[in-house]
Amino acid sequence: MKFMKTKVYQLAEVNDEKILILAVETSCDETSAAVVENGRRIRSNIISSQIDIHKKFGGVVPEIASRKHVELILPVIGQALEHASVGLDRIDAVAVTYGPGLAGALLVGLSAAKALAFATGKPLVGVHHIEGHIAANYLEHETLEPPFVCLVASGGHSHIVYVEDYGDFEIMGQTRDDAAGEAFDKTARALGLGYPGGPLIDAQAKMGDGSAVDFPRVYFSDGSLDFSFSGLKTAVLNFLNTNAQRGGEISIPDVCASFQQAVVDVLVHNTIRAAEQKGVKKIALAGGVAANSQLRSSMKEAAAGIGADMFYPRPLLCTDNAAMIGSAAFYEYKRGNISGLDLNAVPGLKLGTACG
Repeated sequence: MKFMKTKVYQLAEVNDEKILILAVETSCDETSAAVVENGRRIRSNIISSQIDIHKKFGGVVPEIASRKHVELILPVIGQALEHASVGLDRIDAVAVTYGPGLAGALLVGLSAAKALAFATGKPLVGVHHIEGHIAANYLEHETLEPPFVCLVASGGHSHIVYVEDYGDFEIMGQTRDDAAGEAFDKTARALGLGYPGGPLIDAQAKMGDGSAVDFPRVYFSDGSLDFSFSGLKTAVLNFLNTNAQRGGEISIPDVCASFQQAVVDVLVHNTIRAAEQKGVKKIALAGGVAANSQLRSSMKEAAAGIGADMFYPRPLLCTDNAAMIGSAAFYEYKRGNISGLDLNAVPGLKLGTACG
């Protein structure tokens, strides 16, 4: 499967050259630009986070995010080029996230990237955001190559993806309601911990007992590898409300540990099943939730149990960043998948959308 592009043509052979991709990422609340060499080496990766701005609202406010992207996009791109010690004349292609994400936020990055591509005459490469998260592992592990199974878990996505080749993906499982990261954020809000919820719950869970509360785990009887975390979130709310009505004391670390254990158990179980079904011995993590300490340790242990190697990026590369977009774009560029200047934002873009 390929991602939707407006033009497809074969470029000259680039295997033995240093190909530099200038990448832009503005799908949510990070304004980021990076320069990536040959899909594996980060020459620069500038990230301007809006967490402190959105924290007071308990989540990302799309209009505010878009306005901040407008303010920051050009300075961030300038810093990326400066830190990489290259000029636009040395860049071989301009890459940009075009979906999924917040419509207004995506459009800011797209506008900047298309303007640069037009002004310089460089090819434009549109990148699927989830493809970028998967490619973050190529930046961390130079020897990692397909095929492998990758769990992509973040605030907006929970996907199990079979990566058969560069740019060739099969979705084996996905969320039917809340994404894993979304469940973390909503649970943290209910507990009064703040935003973003993932790191806060992870920290509290280290001081709690994961077996203190028996929260539900959803496994589908039809053999599906899909996820469902809405019921788990509701179970946490019901537990908190019931205890409040009874005047009972609540151990926040125990609730966090029990909630996190339930999420991790399902993520690990389904991912290991996917790897077994495909007969692969390489398992990767990607996305914001991939920074969770318990998920990393539990998945590594489960992978070892089936004789598989475990891969995951450093925490910085788990968050939204342009370097991962530049890595994914390199492999799309080599395949000749180039976008036209009419490329538009697709907020609900599905992984595996065919070329149109």
